[in-house]
Amino acid sequence: MEAARRLADGSLTAEALTRACLERIAARPEIAAWASLQPDLALAQARAADRAGRPGLLAGVPIGIKDIIDTADLPTEHGSPIYRGHRPLADAACVSLTRAAGGVILGKTVTTEFANRHPGATANPHDPGHTPGGSSSGSAAAVADFQVPMAFGTQTAGSVIRPAAYCGVIGFKPTFGHFGPAGIKLQAHSLDTLGVIARTLDDVSLMDALLLGGPVRRVDRDAGAPRIKVCRAAPWGEPDAATQALIETTSQRLAGQGASVGETRIPPQFHAILEMHGRIMEFEAARSYAFEYDTRFADVSPALREGALARGRALPVAAYAEALEVAETFRRFLDEAFADTDAILAPSAPGEAPAGLEWTGDPRFNAVWTLAWTPCITLPVGAGPGGLPLGIQLVGRRNRDAALLDTAAWVEARLRD
Repeated sequence: MEAARRLADGSLTAEALTRACLERIAARPEIAAWASLQPDLALAQARAADRAGRPGLLAGVPIGIKDIIDTADLPTEHGSPIYRGHRPLADAACVSLTRAAGGVILGKTVTTEFANRHPGATANPHDPGHTPGGSSSGSAAAVADFQVPMAFGTQTAGSVIRPAAYCGVIGFKPTFGHFGPAGIKLQAHSLDTLGVIARTLDDVSLMDALLLGGPVRRVDRDAGAPRIKVCRAAPWGEPDAATQALIETTSQRLAGQGASVGETRIPPQFHAILEMHGRIMEFEAARSYAFEYDTRFADVSPALREGALARGRALPVAAYAEALEVAETFRRFLDEAFADTDAILAPSAPGEAPAGLEWTGDPRFNAVWTLAWTPCITLPVGAGPGGLPLGIQLVGRRNRDAALLDTAAWVEARLRD
């Protein structure tokens, strides 16, 4: 990361970088990306980093924290009036590791209510009349609007990949369990995955090293040409015409650059896989939010309590168990499919960000890969008919996250040629 390098060599101070972020936030109130922001606290952290000589991998880089992730010195409100002003006793693991690496916790970014569907106030920085996506709304918008270099998000269905695509930045959802979830309010324990939203792949790789304790590794843009399979005929639906065209032109360009490009199809036995994801998510959410549903029912949005939570409570245990079994069979199918494939190329979203802030968009092009526990990354490529960003999604084999980052780097470099 350029900022971390400059901080480390002394050509930039943490206080100056943090102050620049805060000034950008103040200049763009219409984006409303922040749920909790205390400038004095952020600047105090930055000054402390400067006094210490800016140690650690981040060396004073500001980071945004999605507001379902615990912070001991800032409220964690989960996008809900139930938790207004709530102050956890400890940081989440990812926050503690970020501080230990010299990161400045700039603030808490807006999330939809409990990282579900009921939106917050955040707007798309490319056009404030459009959604930034969700549930990691504030994280994606803040990174895209240069209010913070990087931010944490989480994904249960499409909550990292989709908002990153809508906002025109990079979103990385790793293999399920790749990053530890301690201190994150989980919606669905079989699905929820901590992810990173950033502006460069090297930034993503830096955060991967920070969270895992491994060496910092620059992504390899000159690795061998990858084997890519295009997922065109997916049983969960088709994207709009502009996104279909983007997938086709991308696959042709990559083939022209030497990639081996083929096609993959989802067998009929998995045509209901999106329904299986919905069963698992709603069954587990209904139990994760038992306290809120049973004791603060009126403070849960109608969209959540009468939608996902009601359906999850009504779902028979046998139907949930069936979904778990189908999901594991789907994962084994994909493990075999990746024997001759480095990445699947698929849409990041159905199209560009929808107009209005009442809906965060359709996650169907992400939910199946979340259920599969596979690592996914979205790269910004082009724009839709309304001039808003479009993205391509690369899906890798589970537990091969570094290989997917290298494939994404190869793809990104060739698409820029």
